[in-house]
Amino acid sequence: MDEREFKQVSRAVWEAMAPGWVARHAYFEEIARPVTVRMLERLDPSPGEEILDLAAGTGIVGFAAAAMVGPEGKVIVSDFAEAMVAAATRRAGELRLDNVECRVLDAEALDLPDGCVDGVACRWGYMLMADPGAALRETRRVLREGGRVACAVFSGPERNPWAALPARILVECGHMPPPKPGDPGILALADRDRLRGLFTTAGFGGPVIEEVDFVVRADDVDDYWNLLSHAAGAIAMVLNRLDADERDRVRTRIAGAIGRFSRDGRIAIPAQSLVVSAS
Repeated sequence: MDEREFKQVSRAVWEAMAPGWVARHAYFEEIARPVTVRMLERLDPSPGEEILDLAAGTGIVGFAAAAMVGPEGKVIVSDFAEAMVAAATRRAGELRLDNVECRVLDAEALDLPDGCVDGVACRWGYMLMADPGAALRETRRVLREGGRVACAVFSGPERNPWAALPARILVECGHMPPPKPGDPGILALADRDRLRGLFTTAGFGGPVIEEVDFVVRADDVDDYWNLLSHAAGAIAMVLNRLDADERDRVRTRIAGAIGRFSRDGRIAIPAQSLVVSAS
C-alpha cells in the first residue's frame, strides 16, 4: 500500500471511529488528562496567541488551549476526518468557544500560510500518519519565529499493554500482519532516536522528550471490549470485520490477557506517552 492509499484507508478508519470518540469524549478527556496537561505546560500558550491543534479528534487539547489564549487569541482545531471536525464544531458551539475555528486539514500538507501560528499541538497523531516527517516539516513551516510544538506519541509495547496485547492477539490469530519497522501505527514512534531525528530533520532544535504515565480504565471486560471495538482505530476495524464465532474467540483471548489488570471486576491498564516539545 503506497502513502496515498494508506491515507485514504486511514481517513476512512477515523471517519468510522468518530461516533465512538464522541460518545466517550468525557472518558478520553479524563484518562488523557496527564498527557494533555504536560503538553500544554510545554507549549505554554499565552493570551492573544494563535495555536494549531493537529489530529485533534473531538478537540480536547484545542479546547483546553482556547482557555489559555483567551478571547484575544485563537485556536484552530483540525483533523483530516470530516466527522471528527463536525463533532469538534458541535462541541465548540456547546461550550461557546468563540475563539475556536474547526477545520478539515491534512497535517502532511497544511492548507495554511507560512508563519501563521505561535504554537502547534498534536496529541497521538504523528505516529499514525503516512509520513510523520512531512507532517513535522509542515508544522515547522506554519510556525512563526520562536514558535513551539508539543506533541504526544506512545512509548513501547511493554508500557502500553492496553494496545499491545490486543494487537499481538490479532497478529497471532492471523487477522493482522505483524508491524514492519517504520510503518504507521499506535506504537510507531516509540523509538526515541527516530523520534528525535524526525524533529531535528524538520528543523527543530533540541527536542525534549518526557515520559508521562497514565491509566486506561474500563468498568469491566465488556466496557474494555466496547472501547476497542468503537474507538481503537485499526484494531477496531479488524475486530468489527470478524464473524461472530471468531469475534467471540478473540474476545475470550483478549479478556484472558488483560485479566491481571482487573481488580474487583474493574480494569486499570498502565499506559505511557512520550511528550515531545521543541521550538
